[in-house]
Amino acid sequence: MTDRPSIIVAPSLLAADFSRLGEEIASIARAPWLHLDVMDGHFVPNISFGPPVIAALRKHTDAKFDVHLMIDPVDPYLEATAKAGADHITVHVENAPHLHRSLQTIRALGCRPGVAICPATPAVALSEVMDLVDIILVMTVNPGFGGQSFLDSQLSKIRTLAEMSRESGRDIILAVDGGIDPSTAPRVVEAGATMLVAGSAIFGKEDRDAAIRALEGPFVEQITG
Repeated sequence: MTDRPSIIVAPSLLAADFSRLGEEIASIARAPWLHLDVMDGHFVPNISFGPPVIAALRKHTDAKFDVHLMIDPVDPYLEATAKAGADHITVHVENAPHLHRSLQTIRALGCRPGVAICPATPAVALSEVMDLVDIILVMTVNPGFGGQSFLDSQLSKIRTLAEMSRESGRDIILAVDGGIDPSTAPRVVEAGATMLVAGSAIFGKEDRDAAIRALEGPFVEQITG
């Protein structure tokens, strides 16, 4: 046993080959979660997919669907996302003007609510919703594209949010997304992260199982909740 927290590794489908998504999902069967980035070309400068694709993918895996909504407006699509098969729905503090209500709605739809925070937004922006979130997602790149370099400036924010999570007395998952690979993973875990979202570090490798193990590192005990 170890005194380090258990770590969730969630492969980001954004880095997969979209021409054969069923096969790509089968190649990451080791991972208990699948991270799905929904982008609209408005809130972020890219377009990915939406609820119909999520619903189609749901037939191919029992993995938890961790859906990250990078769209604006976001509230009108919460119900459709839940019905498509999402287990967790994360909205941005920057795109949810009534964040408290959005998080309540997500939970009422039967999903675990999460909130994401962009690099330029301070941790204090989440101080009034710590009692509502199950997942906090720290963006360590500017959202919108995969394959970007990790922003070291976000390590202090991870530490702050880890402390805020402990002070809340709740079991909040602290996730990190952006530039995660075997070199950056230990640093964010040391800062307090309990979940790693990785795209190219997994889907860019021929042996996806080995790539996931490399991110799990020697300090983790994988969880599936």
